Amino acid sequence: MACCLKDELLCSICLSIYQDPVSFGCEHYFCRKCITEHWSRQEPHGTRDCPECRRTFTDPLLSPSLKLSNIVERYSAFPLDAILNAQRSPYPCKDHEKVKLFCLTDKSLVCFFCDEPALHEQHQVTTIDEAFEEIQVRWSTYTQLISKGEAELLKSSAKSLRATIGDAFERLHRFLRERQKSMLEELEMDTARKLADIEHKIQRYSQQLRDVKEGIQILQERLNETGRHDFLEGVAVTSERIKGKIHETNLTYEDFPTSKYMGPLQYTIWKSLFQDISPVPAALALDPITAHQRLILSDDCTIVAYGNLHPQPLQDSPRRFDVEVSVLGAEGFASGVHYWEVMVSEKTQWMIGVANETVSRKGSIQIQPSRGFYCIVMHDGNQYSACTEPWTRLNVKSKLEKVGVYLDYPKGLLIFYNAEDMSWLYTYREKFPAKVFPYFSPGQSHANGKNVQPLRINTVRL
Repeated sequence: MACCLKDELLCSICLSIYQDPVSFGCEHYFCRKCITEHWSRQEPHGTRDCPECRRTFTDPLLSPSLKLSNIVERYSAFPLDAILNAQRSPYPCKDHEKVKLFCLTDKSLVCFFCDEPALHEQHQVTTIDEAFEEIQVRWSTYTQLISKGEAELLKSSAKSLRATIGDAFERLHRFLRERQKSMLEELEMDTARKLADIEHKIQRYSQQLRDVKEGIQILQERLNETGRHDFLEGVAVTSERIKGKIHETNLTYEDFPTSKYMGPLQYTIWKSLFQDISPVPAALALDPITAHQRLILSDDCTIVAYGNLHPQPLQDSPRRFDVEVSVLGAEGFASGVHYWEVMVSEKTQWMIGVANETVSRKGSIQIQPSRGFYCIVMHDGNQYSACTEPWTRLNVKSKLEKVGVYLDYPKGLLIFYNAEDMSWLYTYREKFPAKVFPYFSPGQSHANGKNVQPLRINTVRL
């Protein structure tokens, strides 16, 4: 327990007990001198990173931790690990076991008779039993302090995550509010336009009625002035004169565009919402120049399968994998946030992730972070692991059908998801040294029909 406590009080840079511990925006602490020297080796005007989580900061402010300083001070004043190690060590003197004491100053067992008492006259000396009683009391205190410190860190992390979640949902809410406002304004404009059209046609229709009335009045006057015989003889001329006053008016109306505001309205809004989401499953393509000779790619380079026939007569290239049945994406990333999905259904073996641009392509390759590969793998038919050193078994409750890969290059995050329900699978935290490319390996297929299904890049199309 004392060793565990001491481990919690070590600076990860100098590997010694904290001296003036400070933090600067993430959950990790360092000696003020250590982190300052670490940053001094970086570019003068560049961002500053955390050596633990690789998170970057533009202008970090070093904040001292009073609680952690108090814990370090109390631990240094009472060396728990030295006392515990002494208890496990054999007595230096077998003849006087009952008079053994513990010198806190020298951190060692002493014998009242064998050792010279004058050597410890000014030292803090106590009995073994009293030392262990004191340890129990102080250990309880230290445990409480450590627990409180961890609780504070957890609260700080939760606060940051709440802000992230709030920002994401506020963006969606803002989009919906703006879309609602836009649709209502568009409805008002359509309504006003149609009302204006109706009003205009009513005015023309009213004028038409006045012209008809004038024509009727002319006919009536003609009839009163002449007899019926003369009226009928001149009716053709009179009619032509009346027609000159009457113009045909089209009083039909276009239908009001109700379909624009009805139908599957929520689906319509969702499609427009999808266009505002970032990132969305990217339309990646595979790079044929990097593909192993036994891999078969579709014409659009979005599907890759292992071929059981002889290797294809492809031209060799320094970029092509010659032993590992692997292929890289055509586009690499050195900045930004990206997300893509891969269909892995009905397969019993595959490997997915990213690889540094400079990884070795020739010979047998160890797929692990130290070699520039950050992947997860399905193996043995139903087992899933992260390709760490050693492999880390993943807690996957049901067979994966589709895997999502999220890359936040600036933050050094690579996160894998079950893309069916977006449940988390594994996270790599790395400061990528160069451009990275999506990595795919469908694994070898077998003559018995196992693992013959390809890997497919999933692209959401609306």
